[in-house]
Amino acid sequence: MKHRNRRKQNIRRIIQIGFFTLVLLITLSHSYSEVAEFLPVIEGASLHAVCPFGGVVSLYRYVTTGTFVQKIHDSSFYLMLIVFVTAIIAGPVFCGWICPFGTFQEWIGMIGRTLFKKRYNRFIPSKIDRYLRFIRYILLIWIVVSTALSATLVFSSYDPYYALFNLWTSEVAISAYIILAVVIIASLFVERPFCKYACPYGALLGLTNYFRIFKIHRKAATCIDCGKCDVSCPMNITISTTETVKHPQCITCMLCTSEYACPVKETVYLGTAGKETTSEGTNE
Repeated sequence: MKHRNRRKQNIRRIIQIGFFTLVLLITLSHSYSEVAEFLPVIEGASLHAVCPFGGVVSLYRYVTTGTFVQKIHDSSFYLMLIVFVTAIIAGPVFCGWICPFGTFQEWIGMIGRTLFKKRYNRFIPSKIDRYLRFIRYILLIWIVVSTALSATLVFSSYDPYYALFNLWTSEVAISAYIILAVVIIASLFVERPFCKYACPYGALLGLTNYFRIFKIHRKAATCIDCGKCDVSCPMNITISTTETVKHPQCITCMLCTSEYACPVKETVYLGTAGKETTSEGTNE
């Protein structure tokens, strides 16, 4: 059972590596013609073209002013629709399975987990953590409104994701490099710190957890209260005391389910609404 469950979680890791590599090749081809010639299928693509959040802010500007944001490609709108439809079905799958910057933070977190063992991802007191999680909603409002009013990508000067995939260029602002460095250091102590506290797109997609079709469920009748689902959750959501997880921080990584962490078969699982009463998950 254990080997089978780990194989299922390895599928997620393969997908993460695949999308990280794809975005890396796209940004390299945008900067170096040699790479573009070697991979003509991605020639002409850029980081802006594969960012679904760009479609969100540009759509908001179009609704409010009738014009689009500069540098936003049509592909951003298509990706935005695909990601949103997927989120309605199974939640922020983009965050937990696809986002290259989320993947990067997980990789840095592996070092932190090796260094601090069980203390990793448990350094920030729950009261402080609860308030920090509101920051990403404030950033979401600021970015959408400011970008719509200015018709430019105002967050690009602070975007650690853009900085990571443009380290070899002169297009990145010092402020973005500083924030990237802070995220890297923070990832040694906290799992996915940018996702938890600062990602505006994660804040938006997280709202779909309230009404998504497939949710994470815990079957109370077979739960043995071992708490392994709580420990495994990278977003510090308490799963062991809820029957249906509707927390806005859930990224559908599936690490808490019976396919990985839970030792009891079909006790924590992804599915449609069960027969038992549901409640919202809470932070530890």
